[in-house]
Amino acid sequence: MNRHARAAGWLSALFMGLGQLYNRQYVKGLVMILAHAAIIYTTVVKLPSYLKGLITLGDKGVHLEKVGKMSKLVPGDHSIFMLIHGVLAGIALLVFIFIYVLNIRDAVTIGRRREQGASLRPLQNGLFPWMLLALPIIGVLVFTVMPIVFTSLIAFTNYSSPNHIPAKNLVDWVGFDTFHKLFTLGVWSNTFVGVMTWTFIWAITATVTCYFGGILVALLINQEGIKFKGFWRLLFVLPYAIPQFVSLLIMKNLLNEKFGPINKYFEAFGLQGLPWLNDPFWAKVSVIVVNMWIGVPVSMILVMGILTTIPKDLYEAADVDGASGWMKFRNITLPYILFATAPLLITQFAGNINNFNVIYLLTGGGPATIAYNNAGKTDLLVTWLYKLTLDFNQYNIAASISILLFLFIAALSITMFVRTRSFKEEDMIQ
Repeated sequence: MNRHARAAGWLSALFMGLGQLYNRQYVKGLVMILAHAAIIYTTVVKLPSYLKGLITLGDKGVHLEKVGKMSKLVPGDHSIFMLIHGVLAGIALLVFIFIYVLNIRDAVTIGRRREQGASLRPLQNGLFPWMLLALPIIGVLVFTVMPIVFTSLIAFTNYSSPNHIPAKNLVDWVGFDTFHKLFTLGVWSNTFVGVMTWTFIWAITATVTCYFGGILVALLINQEGIKFKGFWRLLFVLPYAIPQFVSLLIMKNLLNEKFGPINKYFEAFGLQGLPWLNDPFWAKVSVIVVNMWIGVPVSMILVMGILTTIPKDLYEAADVDGASGWMKFRNITLPYILFATAPLLITQFAGNINNFNVIYLLTGGGPATIAYNNAGKTDLLVTWLYKLTLDFNQYNIAASISILLFLFIAALSITMFVRTRSFKEEDMIQ
């Protein structure tokens, strides 16, 4: 390392901004000196108490203290607020370390440029992109990273009703006890296994029906000899154009067992209506069919765009070879569609695992059953943890479910994506 780089690096390590002043970047140096002073103040005055609170989660909650002959309600520690402050303090500490390392790296880089006699003016503009990105980066840390870390930590506490809800009661760290309870305690494990099984069945069925249903509709409309193609496209796109929650609420009323128009039509023809949303089997059939009504147009629009990009000479060559319609579809059309839509298929599968709207607005997770703890027969993991959080205050169980759900979706999506032909060919091109 040359003389200027070594000197600037050691000065920046001693105090942020000194290396920049040494390199004659006076404005940047003064800004970094002020930033370092603010960091020292925050680290010494604020962060220690917040980080300590993250470890202890409080010593005493809201309690009564006797003052003379009277009892007075005295405020205490709020474990959840202390957890939030501790997470923010930890993130802030990591940001400070990152800025400190960047400061040293910047000073060393500029010192090398000085040794080489290069102009420093181009390097002075390097701070501008960071200034523009500062606000978005802070937003991501506060509104994305912090909630994820906070939710993950909740899973390792006993934050649940009725005995560990602040501010009256404190929350304690319990390690992996929540996960152990979820897998071994009968009242939770039976519900978890049952809801998880239906979640996977739902995700696979909903993805396959919407995907191949969209392919089928697109191929039918695209067939030669079909007239009014624009009208048929518009007709099938209408369910997608209508807001999803409106369609789902309308479908819920149509499928009402007692007053729904569908069962009324059955009765008009002398047939008995079906308990569409009140029977476990028919409720699951109903949500799958309604999901097709909403999801098929998405796949149809995409596939219709792909069909226009397939070279016509491939079909002409197949006709010359005497290939049947099925052979052309299997060897030309389907491979093209799968190549272009494989990432989307994986995305749809992951999205269906977390498809909150269809289940919650159509059945509310019902019908209810005594076999499950705070869950219904059509509840997915995502709707179950929603109920556990907002209705039953079982925050630690809900957090542990969300962690397991995230790990499964992330691992499965990455594994499936790297095995797709589109990913492999893109990797070969690069």
